[in-house]
Amino acid sequence: MKIFNTLTRAKEEFVPLEAGKVKMYVCGPTVYNLIHIGNARPMIFFDTVRRYFLYKGYEVNYVSNFTDVDDKIINRAKEEGVDSTLISTRYIAECKKDMEGMNIMPATTHPLATEEIDGMEAMIKTLIEKKHAYVVEDGTVYFDVSSFERYGRLSNKNIEELQSGFRELKVTGEDSKKAPADFVLWKPKKEGEPYWDSPWSKGRPGWHIECSVMSRKYLGEQIDIHGGGEDLIFPHHENEIAQSESSSSKSFANYWMHNAFLNIDNKKMSKSLGNFFTVREISEKYDLQVLRFFMLSAHYRSPLNFSADLMESSKNALERIITSVERLKEGLVKSSRKELNEIEAENLNRLEELKDKFEAFMEDDFNTADAVSAVFEIVKLANSTADENSSGKYLNKILNTINTLCEILGLITVRKQLSLDEKVKALINRRQEARKAKDFAKADEIRDRLLSMGIILEDTREGVKWKKA
Repeated sequence: MKIFNTLTRAKEEFVPLEAGKVKMYVCGPTVYNLIHIGNARPMIFFDTVRRYFLYKGYEVNYVSNFTDVDDKIINRAKEEGVDSTLISTRYIAECKKDMEGMNIMPATTHPLATEEIDGMEAMIKTLIEKKHAYVVEDGTVYFDVSSFERYGRLSNKNIEELQSGFRELKVTGEDSKKAPADFVLWKPKKEGEPYWDSPWSKGRPGWHIECSVMSRKYLGEQIDIHGGGEDLIFPHHENEIAQSESSSSKSFANYWMHNAFLNIDNKKMSKSLGNFFTVREISEKYDLQVLRFFMLSAHYRSPLNFSADLMESSKNALERIITSVERLKEGLVKSSRKELNEIEAENLNRLEELKDKFEAFMEDDFNTADAVSAVFEIVKLANSTADENSSGKYLNKILNTINTLCEILGLITVRKQLSLDEKVKALINRRQEARKAKDFAKADEIRDRLLSMGIILEDTREGVKWKKA
C-alpha cells in the first residue's frame, strides 16, 4: 500500500509503527455552527481510509477531536447571549447527526479540547523547560520557532521568509514576541471569555497545542498517519510538528495526508459569494449518501467542484448500484438452481479480477475515484449476466462482493425508506425550486401529487406549510 506523504512530497510504502495496527489522527471541526460541505470532505475521505484499513485486517485507533474552545465559539456565544459551552455542546450534537447521515463511523475517541487542559499545561511546561517556549509579561506563552531547526519542512516554507512575512502582518499586541513567526501556546483571558488557571495567567490554550496533546494522550508520542484538509498544512500542522517533536524528541507522524479544497461552481466557497452550503442544507435536497458518493468520485488530492449537475449525476449513479443490488436480491428469491454452471464460473473469475482491481486502486494512495469505477464494472457484470435463472451461488457471490466494496466506501446499498414527513418536505422543496425557475406547470403538478397523497399546501408569509386533508 502506497500513501502520498505531504512531508516528503512522494508516494511511500505504508509501514505501520506496530505490525497490524494503525494509529491515525484527523483534525476535527471547530463547533460554532453547522458543519459545511468543506468540512465533510475530510470526514468522508478519512473515514473511507479507516474502513479500508479495517477491511485489510488492521486494528485502527482513529482519533478525531472537537475544538470546543475558540474565538469563533466565544463570538457566537456573545451574539446569542449564552455561555460558550452551550454553543459547543449544541453543535457537537448537530455535527454527530450530520456525520451519521453521511455514514461516518464514530471515531475510536472524539476528545474535547476543554477536557484536556491539564495535558496542555503539562506539554507547555515541558516546552518551557526545554527552552522551546517562553513567557512574556502579560502571561502569554509563545513557542520559539527558531529553537526547532526543522520548522517549515512540512509546508516547504523557509523560516527567514516566514519571519519577514509575519513582520509585515504583525498583529497588535504581539510586540512582546521574540520573533514574528513565534506562535501562541497559552494566552491570557479577555473580559467575558472562558478561562482556566495556569502558572502563567488565567487564560486558555492556543489552537495548535490542542491537537498535539490529544494525539499524544490517545495515540502515543508517535503515530502512523495525521490527516486533514490542505488548508491546515500551514500553520496548524507545521506548528503541531514543532510542539510535539520538541516536547518528545521523537518523530511525530510518519505519514501526513491532506485532501484538496472543495469549490462551488468553480469558485471558492465563501459566505460573501452566497455559495456557502451546510451539510444540513444539502440533506434537505439529497440523501447524504449522495454527498458521500460525490466526495469519493474524485481523488482526494484533486480539487473537487460541487454543483447541482454533479450532485444529480452522483444521485443517478448511486441509484444504479442500489437498483442492481435489489435485482440480485430478487433473483435470489426466485432462483431455483444452487450450483454454478461453466459460464458462471468464468464470470466469477472476472468478478475476482474486478475486486482485485478495486483493491489495487485503493492501495495506490486511496484512489477512490477509480475504485468507484471498478464497482460499476461489477454492477455492469451483474446487470448483464445475473437474473432469476442464475444459480443462487452466483447471485450470492456478486451480491456479497458489491456490498463488501460499497461498505469500504461507506455507501449503503439498501434503499432508504422515507417517512411521510421526509417525502413531503422533499416534494415541497422541488415545488419551491420549480416556482423559482418559473416552471409553474411543474409546481402545480407537484401540488396535485401532494394532494393525491392527502397533503394540503398553504403558502404563507412564513413559508410553505402543510397539513393532512
